Amino acid sequence: MDLASIVYLGVTFGMFVIFVLIVIRTYSKKRKDEGEIAKYQMLDDD
Repeated sequence: MDLASIVYLGVTFGMFVIFVLIVIRTYSKKRKDEGEIAKYQMLDDD
């Protein structure tokens, strides 16, 4: 493999890792609870 292939694989793997971290952060229990609080506050304001 030449240098361009190694860089391409590295960037692809890095983007995959970032995607996994975003999914984990989005669907974590703590984040879900914080999102639900804002929704219920908006409903209470009506």
